[in-house]
Amino acid sequence: MRRSEFARAVDAEFGGRGAALIADLVLAPLDDRTAAQALADGLEPREIWLALCAEMDVPESRRHGVGLLEPRKR
Repeated sequence: MRRSEFARAVDAEFGGRGAALIADLVLAPLDDRTAAQALADGLEPREIWLALCAEMDVPESRRHGVGLLEPRKR
């Protein structure tokens, strides 16, 4: 997962709350860092996404493959 995919996934799942969650929600699996701190520290966006999903009780079915752009139609 790239950072751009992470951003799209957060927006798709959390909408307007996404920015606040990234900035303010402390995630224990990320050594008590926020998603923003973890990104700045170089953690993989996929790891951060999964920690955020677990904390926010996002169903497993909505955790994988989110944030990818739709394939272009030929």
